[in-house]
Amino acid sequence: MVYLLGTDLADNPAGARFRDLLGRPGILQMPGAHNGMAALQARDAGFSALYLSGAAMTASMGLPDLGIITIEEVAFFIRQVARAGGLPVLVDGDTGYGEALNVMNMVRTFEDAGAAAVHIEDQLLPKKCGHLNDKKLADARDIAAKVAAAAKARRHLYLIARTDAAASEGMDGAVARAKLYLEAGADAIFPEAMISREMFEEFARRVPGVPLLANMTEFGKTPFFTASEFEAMGYRMMIWPVSSLRVANKAQQTLFTTLKRDGSTCKMLDQMQTRAELYATIGLHDYEALDASIVKTVVPTGMPQR
Repeated sequence: MVYLLGTDLADNPAGARFRDLLGRPGILQMPGAHNGMAALQARDAGFSALYLSGAAMTASMGLPDLGIITIEEVAFFIRQVARAGGLPVLVDGDTGYGEALNVMNMVRTFEDAGAAAVHIEDQLLPKKCGHLNDKKLADARDIAAKVAAAAKARRHLYLIARTDAAASEGMDGAVARAKLYLEAGADAIFPEAMISREMFEEFARRVPGVPLLANMTEFGKTPFFTASEFEAMGYRMMIWPVSSLRVANKAQQTLFTTLKRDGSTCKMLDQMQTRAELYATIGLHDYEALDASIVKTVVPTGMPQR
């Protein structure tokens, strides 16, 4: 796919394409793509949708995931990931960047940037990664108001409400919040930081007939489960939010350590993407062919020469 070609433009809005994917059999698998290159590589590996994690965005900026980046900074990430991959992107909307009017602004900004879906969580600022302790929850009615504001503002965006209540309010609290958010206009629910198969299964059983999102993050509270296992538990979507960033960061750390020690990258060559592989991934030759074709079409022919 060449982004500059008119044929790469989708006929349907991103949100509609996301809904179409959810209508297909099987669980919708969304790897985290923290930049345009990751989006290209995930698409080439065969994925049909992507996830943009708040933790990955902030970490790639050298910041902690505490809800301190802005809507416009997130929109920059959305534009590059959606444009590069050409796939529907689910975006981490954190707590909505404020109250109801701020949430409405977020929805429109994300849609304009190319987002297909967003999830909003029920923590108070400064929010934390869902797998950390001492998360502070907002009043459920306040979050329901944010969900309702998002539903009112959207044109096509698929709306997922995340609840972190299981850790502090137990399963009853998480289920009650989920039902309230659905009544407010959420399309799906994301129960965060479940710590066992039994918890995932119970939540799905108590919130029947609703698309559910599972988070398979590394080094967190959730045990490792495969996509097929989550599907069997009753989940329609899953994300690997920060995996691509973690792998990339580890590789960069190794590179800089080696470079400082040896003064050379020779020992790292076998771990590098080659020039040919890079050009193939970003479609350099397609862009060159596009440029050449445009030049050919605008050069006048048969004109008198001076």
